[in-house]
Amino acid sequence: MRLKDRVVLLTGAGQGIGVAYARRLVAEGARLALCDIKPPDALVAELQAEGHQVFGGTCDVTDTAAVQEFVAEASVALGPITGLVNNAALFAALTPGPFEAISSEAFDRVMQVNVRGSFECIRAVLPGMRRAGYGKIVNIASGTAFKGTPGLMHYTASKGAVIAMTRVLAREAGRDGIRANCLTPGFTLSEGLMEAESTAEINRLTVASRCLPRDMLPADLTGALVFLLSADSDFMTGQNVVIDGGSVLH
Repeated sequence: MRLKDRVVLLTGAGQGIGVAYARRLVAEGARLALCDIKPPDALVAELQAEGHQVFGGTCDVTDTAAVQEFVAEASVALGPITGLVNNAALFAALTPGPFEAISSEAFDRVMQVNVRGSFECIRAVLPGMRRAGYGKIVNIASGTAFKGTPGLMHYTASKGAVIAMTRVLAREAGRDGIRANCLTPGFTLSEGLMEAESTAEINRLTVASRCLPRDMLPADLTGALVFLLSADSDFMTGQNVVIDGGSVLH
């Protein structure tokens, strides 16, 4: 119960790794606000049936007004938000290919969701965290930003921007008791990726690059996420925690 009674907002909660995050966070005692572009109703119902305090709804993280409204509603339902996990991102639906084949529209959309979406959520929760004098912000980055992984330049660029944004936020918000760190996963076999045609070959190459040469699963990330949201990491900010079995040595 390392997160007992802490109110945490988790974006991109309705599918993939977000579901694993949600289940672990409530198991650690968090009161959880879940949002996604599609209603996370099934997960909300599941967790509420288990007796957890969970609030959920749809929210487009690129819509400033929608984000502000969701944060306000979640704060009324659960209490002041002192934890944020910026998990919403475009990835599984992207088709790998050379950078010159990426359209300007596709590049802009990835940056809009992955970077500005995180920015909007941070901006929405910061006033409440400042009033509380405490906050934990965990931005989800990617090992591709360290590797320069070919085939997804727009995604890789967006995650590099998330890392840079986290460092600035740590310096600007630290005096208010707010910590900002990145959880940086490697290639994870989430539900969405299992359906992609390119997954098997990408995973084979990635596993071969790891010090611990096995598949990476969503459960491999949840312990580090709890650590970054808990009091155990209170003197840590502006950092990247890379979880990928030792493919990136950072």
